[in-house]
Amino acid sequence: MAITSANQLELLQTAEAVAREKMIDPGLVVEAMEESLARAAKSRYGAEMDIRVHIDRKTGKATFTRVRTVVADDELENYQAEFTVEQAKQYMENPQIGDTFVEEVPPVEMGRIAAQSAKQVILQKVREAERDRQYEEFKDRAGTIINGLVKREEYGNVIVDVGAGEAILRRNEKIGRESYRPNDRIRCYIKDVRREPRGPQIFLSRTAPEFMAELFKMEVPEIYDGIIEIKAVARDPGSRAKIAVISYDGSIDPVGACVGMRGSRVQAVVNELQGEKIDIIPWNEDQPTFLVNALQPAEVSKVVLDEEAGKIEVVVPEEQLSLAIGRRGQNVRLASQLTGLDIDIMTEAEESARRQKEFESRTALFMETLDLDEFFAQLLVSEGFTNLEEVAYVELDELLVIDGVDEGTAEELQARARDYLEAQAKAALDNARALGAEDSLIEFEGLTPQMVEALAKDDVKTLEDFATCADWELAGGWTTVDGQRVKDDGILEPFDVSLEDAQDMVMTARVMLGWVDPTELLEEAEETDEGETATDEEAEA
Repeated sequence: MAITSANQLELLQTAEAVAREKMIDPGLVVEAMEESLARAAKSRYGAEMDIRVHIDRKTGKATFTRVRTVVADDELENYQAEFTVEQAKQYMENPQIGDTFVEEVPPVEMGRIAAQSAKQVILQKVREAERDRQYEEFKDRAGTIINGLVKREEYGNVIVDVGAGEAILRRNEKIGRESYRPNDRIRCYIKDVRREPRGPQIFLSRTAPEFMAELFKMEVPEIYDGIIEIKAVARDPGSRAKIAVISYDGSIDPVGACVGMRGSRVQAVVNELQGEKIDIIPWNEDQPTFLVNALQPAEVSKVVLDEEAGKIEVVVPEEQLSLAIGRRGQNVRLASQLTGLDIDIMTEAEESARRQKEFESRTALFMETLDLDEFFAQLLVSEGFTNLEEVAYVELDELLVIDGVDEGTAEELQARARDYLEAQAKAALDNARALGAEDSLIEFEGLTPQMVEALAKDDVKTLEDFATCADWELAGGWTTVDGQRVKDDGILEPFDVSLEDAQDMVMTARVMLGWVDPTELLEEAEETDEGETATDEEAEA
């Protein structure tokens, strides 16, 4: 095919038709044509030549040019596309390094192979442009709901036509056992959009908690307007869900607004989620109060919060236990997801028995260690004393408030407690030395004799041994094995050593041994502080 003999407007018409079909910029198609024509010309004139083609955007006329660049004498490599200043003087006036000389060359006839090659170049460019357009269109739509048509199902995964491309709904992102046939309409949450070599991959979900939140936003105008906010969502997809909401307008009930007139709003969401039952719960800043709401419909007698451990104990009447736990633990599991706390549920009888057991064990501890009668030991426990350290080192006034305890008795109690603790510490230290613990470890600040004994039993006997320990080996932690969370017991975990404390002690030991430069640690700490400050300032802005 000779460009000269073809209708010159045909190129532009073809470019516009392809661009319209693929919904991309016609200019990209014309650029692809220019590149393909240039390739064909190079195969005719020589691959070393710098042949360029320009197609006039109005007339469609293709102009072929050969470009040569002026280079220094010692840089001349390609004689077909470059020439020296001296060589350039016969073509140009006062040539300078970097100047280009452009001359028009005759159009080439495009043979069958060249035409096929040109077609491949154009198709490749069009595909790349189409992929870029799809990615640009969908990257900002992640986190929103999209409607599509089911195209096919492959190994349980559903391929969805979303208009400008295809998306995938994986088997584990479908609700329950729902199945789809080709051309079924489907509504999904865009979970992620990734740019990959074979084109943008759009991942959909119907099980994500955010899907339910977006559905409520569509059904409840107050949420869309920001008057009501969804604070947390927990789902057991296809079965049960809990959603926590708060209203920023005192005259609007957040739960009532989400339920709607005769349940119309929540029912629309339930129907979309294959009958998933939804508990709508008022959010509360007070965690125990929020938890009581989250465990609905069960009634709660008492809540005990341990903020440091991130655990919470809930006491319920005997007849409410099964309701609070739910079928297969569903109710308490969803409440735990919603609040972000580990929840222990017990009946009033179980709690009473546990408290009684604790009371008896502490009473026995004080009777044995302080040589007290049962009545006096029970008095101490009743006043809230839980261990010997509290008795030994508490302010004297706190012991004097106990009935029948005068100053002399209080001092005697503290003396007995301290003597016992000192004896324990001496025994632990002697045992640690017998096990081989060295003075470098024994004298390390922050380790008690009992801790040194526990370390020595675990074959950590020197400061060098201690410095090689990982923080989780000392404080304990969790690891995931075959998808299951497994508890790792720490050597110092019985002594309530936190992960942060363990990190600090290990780093101090490494600095003392000269393994770590303390100035580097200071610089890292300062950089971290600056980063946190900058993040805080950005958040405030």
